[in-house]
Amino acid sequence: MKAFVLTHYKEPLQQRDVPEPVLGDHDVLVDVKAAGLNQLDEKIRLGEFKQILPYKLPQVLGHDVAGVVLQVGARVRSFKAGDEVFARPGNDSIGTFAERIAVAEEDLAIKPATISMEEAGSLPLVALTAWQALVERGSVRPGQKVLIHAGAGGVGSIAIQLAKYLGATVATTVSAGNTDFVRELGADVVIDYRTEDFAEILHDYDLVLDSLGGESLERSLTVLKKGGKAIGIAGPPDAGFARQLGGNPVLLAAMTMLSSGIRRKARRLGVSYEFLFMRADGGQLREIAALIDAGDIKPVVGRVVPFDQTSEVLAALDKGGIRGKTVVSHL
Repeated sequence: MKAFVLTHYKEPLQQRDVPEPVLGDHDVLVDVKAAGLNQLDEKIRLGEFKQILPYKLPQVLGHDVAGVVLQVGARVRSFKAGDEVFARPGNDSIGTFAERIAVAEEDLAIKPATISMEEAGSLPLVALTAWQALVERGSVRPGQKVLIHAGAGGVGSIAIQLAKYLGATVATTVSAGNTDFVRELGADVVIDYRTEDFAEILHDYDLVLDSLGGESLERSLTVLKKGGKAIGIAGPPDAGFARQLGGNPVLLAAMTMLSSGIRRKARRLGVSYEFLFMRADGGQLREIAALIDAGDIKPVVGRVVPFDQTSEVLAALDKGGIRGKTVVSHL
């Protein structure tokens, strides 16, 4: 089958013929109809995560999939051939930039009935990130205030909608051209990051979801009220992430050191910082699918491209300019 493969870090993905997926007893073979492009794929291509996600090259990339079940493993009970499904495969079984992929049953969910394959393919990674930040880690409740950076992006556009569903007042940072767009998603306070300083405007927030890192993350700590929490998805990684990876003491110590500065600043302000590297979770995807079919969350697809353009479009992802997600389609 055809797939886009990372053969060397920092080089473009190569379209190659690769072996068919091996189907385990608990796996589901999916005919890929759509796959979302994520910054995570580009960071892996550039070698930025090779110390913590040490893939053996060549490696097929891709973290989002929507498609149709072709076959199920001997012990699979929740899916059957013909089911329309979507998933974010686990870290050890990525590879959605391909014609077919084997996905663990526990990572898979039935596709929302009310949306297209391309829309479903845009969702798993960003929707799970938003869910794990706001519901699992943040425990967002009605009446709380949440700041979501980069609200027009893949994670931000879903996180705004989820935070509003949870009853929060939502602030976000965007360029001026995206103001109306994020207001339509539900943002209450919209800050033009080019002309306004969010740290001077916002105060007493319960939670910040930061996808930018660096100075943005440090300044985000100052808008939190005492006991508030900043969740970073751009880093720096912390000891919790090392434990999530099953890391050895050396990795644990290294990640503790990487995040020591931001955690120290957070403590001085009476707030906290956590790094989030989302994980695959079919159960959470089922809950997200229910919200989508109920009309509480809508996918945001800014661009759909054919499969054979995967490599060049991924390499251009950092240029921005796309609202929501870019999706590769096999349809």
